[in-house]
Amino acid sequence: MSLRVWEERVVPRLVDLSLRGHEVGELRDVTCAGLTGRVLEVGFGGGLNVRWYPPEVDAVTAIEPSDLGWQLSARRRARTHLPIHRAGLDGQRLALPDDSHDAALVTFSLCTIPDPLLALREARRVVRGGGRLHVLEHGLAPHEPVRRWQRRLEPLQRAVAGGCHLTRDVPAMVAAAGWEVEDLEQDYLPGPSASRPWVFVTRLRAV
Repeated sequence: MSLRVWEERVVPRLVDLSLRGHEVGELRDVTCAGLTGRVLEVGFGGGLNVRWYPPEVDAVTAIEPSDLGWQLSARRRARTHLPIHRAGLDGQRLALPDDSHDAALVTFSLCTIPDPLLALREARRVVRGGGRLHVLEHGLAPHEPVRRWQRRLEPLQRAVAGGCHLTRDVPAMVAAAGWEVEDLEQDYLPGPSASRPWVFVTRLRAV
C-alpha cells in the first residue's frame, strides 16, 4: 500500500474510530458549549462535533482537507437541520471574508496542520472582534519523561498518522497567533501510563 493511499483511505477512518469514544465525547461537549451564531470549524473530519453543537449555533462553515473525512460525516450531517457548508480544504488559507464568523472551533486538527500558527491567524482574521476560539487538542505533556517519549515517537507518529505531531504546545501556539486565552484545562486522558505520550489533552477558549 502506498503512503498516499494510506493517508487518503486509511488514516481518516482510523482517526474517526479513535476519537469517537465516550471520554472524548464528553470533552467535545464541554468544548462546544458557548458556541453561537456562525461557526468556522477547522478540521471538520467525520463530523464528530455535530452532535455537540449548542442550539445557539446558526450555521457551520467546515474546512476539511480529506474527501473521505467529508464522506464519513454525511450521516452525522444528515441528523441535524443546521446548515453545514464545506468551504475549503486548507485551514492555512481561508477563502472567507474578514470578520464573517462569530466563533471558531478546532478539535484534534492543530496536530496535523503543517503551519498551525498560520491557521490560527487565519481563524482570527475570519472571526469578528470579540468572537471566540474553542480548542480541544492533544500535545506536549508537562512531564519531561513523557516529553522524551513524545520526541522519540513523533517521527513514527507523523509517518503513520497523516503528519500528526505529539510535541506541539497548544496554549503557546494560540497565544502566539494573537488570541488571548481565557479558559484553560489540561490533563491526561484516563488509561495506562504507556499511553501518556498521546493523551495529554488541552481544552481552551480564547478571544
